[in-house]
Amino acid sequence: MASLFVIHGHDQGKRFPLDAAVLSVGRDASNTIQLQDSEVSRRHAQIAHTEQGPSLVDLKSSNGTYVNGQSVQERILRSGDRVQFGRTLLIFTGNEDRSSIDLLEEVAIIDRNRPAEGSRIVSSISQEEGSRIVCETDPATSPWLARTRSNLQIMYQTALAASHTLDIDQLLQRIMEFIFEWVETDRGCIMLIDRESEELTPKVFRHRRAARDAEKMRISQTILDYVLEHREGVLTSDAKTDERWDTGASILKMGVREAICVPMQGRYDTVGIIYIDTYTPPGQMIQNRQINRFTNEHLKLMIAIAHQAALAVEDTSYYSAMVQAERLAAVGQTIATLSHHVKNILQGIRGGSYLIEEGLKLSNTDLVRKGWSIVDKNQEKISNLVMDMLTFSKERQPERIAADLNRVVADVIELMEVRAADADVRLLWQPAEGLPLWTFDPEALHRAILNVVTNAIDACEKSGDGCVQVWTDYDQPRQVAVVAVQDNGEGIPEEEIRRIFSVFESRKGSRGTGLGLPVSQKILKEHRGEIRVESTPNEGSTFFLEFPAIAAGPTTETMSELPSG
Repeated sequence: MASLFVIHGHDQGKRFPLDAAVLSVGRDASNTIQLQDSEVSRRHAQIAHTEQGPSLVDLKSSNGTYVNGQSVQERILRSGDRVQFGRTLLIFTGNEDRSSIDLLEEVAIIDRNRPAEGSRIVSSISQEEGSRIVCETDPATSPWLARTRSNLQIMYQTALAASHTLDIDQLLQRIMEFIFEWVETDRGCIMLIDRESEELTPKVFRHRRAARDAEKMRISQTILDYVLEHREGVLTSDAKTDERWDTGASILKMGVREAICVPMQGRYDTVGIIYIDTYTPPGQMIQNRQINRFTNEHLKLMIAIAHQAALAVEDTSYYSAMVQAERLAAVGQTIATLSHHVKNILQGIRGGSYLIEEGLKLSNTDLVRKGWSIVDKNQEKISNLVMDMLTFSKERQPERIAADLNRVVADVIELMEVRAADADVRLLWQPAEGLPLWTFDPEALHRAILNVVTNAIDACEKSGDGCVQVWTDYDQPRQVAVVAVQDNGEGIPEEEIRRIFSVFESRKGSRGTGLGLPVSQKILKEHRGEIRVESTPNEGSTFFLEFPAIAAGPTTETMSELPSG
């Protein structure tokens, strides 16, 4: 589906699907796409779907509508277009013209058992070996070719650094190190634009030893304004004779002799600048003639480096925005789901409390008991919900102790007998004989088994002759302890088996929290185990909770006497 994704502005990270025939954009709450931006008009623009694609129309807004940096009144949007309303920048993503299904008709992968005729591997090369092409030198190589190879090596190293880190500060430090290796500069600084204040903020500063006693680095505002306004890199070797600077410019007052300043221009915007210069020690006249260190070739190289750095900064910023958006969406879903379940539980408690109150008024003991039974059941529900939330919300290491697996399962059976009876479901328990003490976290395993048995009972409620069988076993060849829970309920379609372990995916409707099975799976994984599921629709399901059988101390020798399962 076509959509607009906010990459800069107050609503950064939000995605707006273009799922209506006509959508309005503006600051007012009545708009389909509402932007929290004071520079966006109340009714700023409109997007309408046409045969040519989504048509963006400016509704005579105060600050205008821009696509790819150009002011527009009406424009058909194409995938990848940058759309700007006020200070909010969005990326338009359209539907692909061709689906992957269409492409499969033109591209085929030959089965490995039937290789294509005449197809064979002639040679292979690793990425490391491939990169050496930019490092090879030949004494007979022409100076031009040597310079070209050197520049290619610089760009390769810069691109490699940009692709290997999501830490902006670390990346900028590395890029400044590259610049000092490749360019004969005395001082350098990288500044990024703060998106809130729109001001340049220094992020990296570096100088050579010869310039370490220099006074505080002062950068001409004239140069910065020119670079940001024109989006061009500048090289100045003699500010006094440069027609770009007027006589009152700060660059002349500061006596800057040689400097390079380039914009960090990304895909969508300028994210900052890179500035380098040469330092003239105090007492030396700026008019003293000396060989210039910087050339146009250095300027071109710095522009290319700055572009690579800007792409990395943008990628990291947008990745962070998407992660934040997904995190907020997950938090919203969690709150909504849990609030729904807590509300249902509180309604149950309120209903039970009402019966207790009425029973006390009428001195009706049966009514009090009935009310208390309702309250008690809902207390158990909210207790289970809280425990599942705590278990799922944090990583933990199992508190392994020597424990009896049969005893743990028996406790679960005893706890669930009343619930099974209320649901008119038979609960059968078959412990394996001769199981030794194993090392595991009995409290955590108790919770995992309880969730699975609860689900099995719920699955059998409507079957008429519901039956849940629970047994333990030891798989000697794999040295795995097994707890199996089998029911004759409605079963699970094959395509839904994976989904049942997803958070908040419940097949019980409003009765389920969607946390039980994910919590059980998490506990088994913490024990380096797993949950296997075998299910047939309309016949029932079997859940196998398996984890490594780690014998407890001196009982190890009893393993050979165990049944093979």
